[in-house]
Amino acid sequence: MDTNRGELEFGIAQKIYFIRGKKVMLDSDLAELYQVPVKRLNEQVRRNIDRFPADFAFQVTETEWEILRSQIATLNNGGRGEHRKYLPYVFTEQGVAMLSGVLHSPRAIQVNLEIMRTFVKLRTLIESNRELSLKIEQLEQKYDADFKVVFDALRELMMSPTEPPKITGLGQD
Repeated sequence: MDTNRGELEFGIAQKIYFIRGKKVMLDSDLAELYQVPVKRLNEQVRRNIDRFPADFAFQVTETEWEILRSQIATLNNGGRGEHRKYLPYVFTEQGVAMLSGVLHSPRAIQVNLEIMRTFVKLRTLIESNRELSLKIEQLEQKYDADFKVVFDALRELMMSPTEPPKITGLGQD
């Protein structure tokens, strides 16, 4: 796991989305990482439903799924059995942590550790970006308009292309 850790971390970060104001991962992405069928993952969740309250895992709405699908192109152009019959479930950081308790494999434990590390790094990155934004605003207020170009350039650089896509136009929980 350590040799591919950077690649796995990057792959995980690309699979974190914002839905209903929460950072979540799709059941299909998690199943792929755990190397189990989506059906098996969701089956284990249903069997242990008390471990997955609504703030840990929830099923997306049709609208949320259409927006997500258009962003990540999840459907293949194949035939029978290639399309989802049901709306996917998504898991918050706490829901992902709970998955390690219901998926009993060494792979699940290792993947969960990497996912938790990625969530922590993402949270740290977002927080450091906020702090940097505040410092730039303070500097901008302190100095005159001659530095506007510099401050605008700094803001542009701060917009990270590695931020998870945001699902907009959806209500908050």
